[in-house]
Amino acid sequence: MIFRFIGLLLLLLPFISFANGQVQQPDYPTIPMADLSLPAGQSPQVWLLTRPLPQPNGLRPCCAFGYSLKVKLFGVPVPWYQVDNVVAPTDTGKHHFNPGVMDMLSTLSGLNSEHNGLVYTRRGGFIDLAHLRDSADNTIWLFSHIWPRIGQATTLKLGDELGEREIQLFSYPPPVSATERYRLAVFLAAHLAFELAAWHEVAQWYGFESVKGFSEGVSAFSPEDLYSNLLGARVAIDLLNAGGGASLSRYQHAMRTMIPQALEQLEAESPAATRFHFDMLDRLWWNSACRLPDKFLLRYRNYDVSERRLPSRAPESVPPLWLTLPDSFNGVELSHFGRLEIRPGRSMARLPAPVSRYLFSDFPALAREAKKADLQHLANLHYRCN
Repeated sequence: MIFRFIGLLLLLLPFISFANGQVQQPDYPTIPMADLSLPAGQSPQVWLLTRPLPQPNGLRPCCAFGYSLKVKLFGVPVPWYQVDNVVAPTDTGKHHFNPGVMDMLSTLSGLNSEHNGLVYTRRGGFIDLAHLRDSADNTIWLFSHIWPRIGQATTLKLGDELGEREIQLFSYPPPVSATERYRLAVFLAAHLAFELAAWHEVAQWYGFESVKGFSEGVSAFSPEDLYSNLLGARVAIDLLNAGGGASLSRYQHAMRTMIPQALEQLEAESPAATRFHFDMLDRLWWNSACRLPDKFLLRYRNYDVSERRLPSRAPESVPPLWLTLPDSFNGVELSHFGRLEIRPGRSMARLPAPVSRYLFSDFPALAREAKKADLQHLANLHYRCN
């Protein structure tokens, strides 16, 4: 993802500040972040909801593990460019749903009012804010389509990631109570948003490339990725439970204020401390001598795709925060109401073709094969790059 727009960055840099000019936003009340150590709560009522939203326009340029990362393009080192990656937990900036090309370019240039990067937290390890935001956006996007047609059979087609991705919403008798229908839609949207995030990790490992010729293997199963996605889906649940989805501007304002609250609960530390923790893991979890997109710049990965997670982190004096998403509603598994399906695509790279389709229940086996291959490769790699 980092390399998608580097070639355009210099060309369009003069226009970036114009595209990200200040826009006056209504002064909404702050939504308090619920206690993350407790299971996700349920909405006390039905809230107003924004119109059905467009599918988010791609993923944000997420952060490879490490800081001050060196880069190469087409195998040639780029001496003047480094990716810092580190963000202050109290300065995460605004939130923009559905970021476009100009938002991504301005992120790479450091001029975006949405500040994305990595933050070290004592209870949650490293948090990738781009992954957090992506899953929150996917949750509210899915919710805006599920809630108006709950109980109706519907197919939402997404762009290909090795396979053809579809969200299948099934036909079933919806709850009689409008509040119960709202609660089910919130839980199902967050559950499906995490399935999308888990598939993206699988697809990256098996050869998915946003831009042909630029490998994304360095990001596949990065230790902070899915915990960050899970956190984003959980933030979106609390936001929707408090009426934060009434309009797009209301959602964006709520995200701006809730992200720092979530990081505070995880005991986020300063940028200097984040860099210190990266230094302590150099040559163990990552290799600062490598250049992006060397796959084994990243030396440690978390291949667990479960939506019930402990963070990947070094030993700490405080307990880790066990983070979960609801996987059922009133005793019925959420997969009964809807699921992500991956059907054979036109260009599947190294991904084995499924008999008919891949489901979330198939992801662990694909991840285990990825882990086995990586461990065999690392056994002979020592500290060399690709």
